[in-house]
Amino acid sequence: MIFMKEYKVLTAKTPEEAETAMNQMARQGWAVKEVTQWDRAASYRVMITFEKDA
Repeated sequence: MIFMKEYKVLTAKTPEEAETAMNQMARQGWAVKEVTQWDRAASYRVMITFEKDA
């Protein structure tokens, strides 16, 4: 038996936007797999990777 996963990546510009995205995706059955933050040229970004069973 093969268990497949499905992934989705979103970006957010603020912590509040990230929280909203995570809550919306959780309601659709997605779980946060990883969160990566970076600052580039005075621009804050968070990349959120979600995972769920396919």
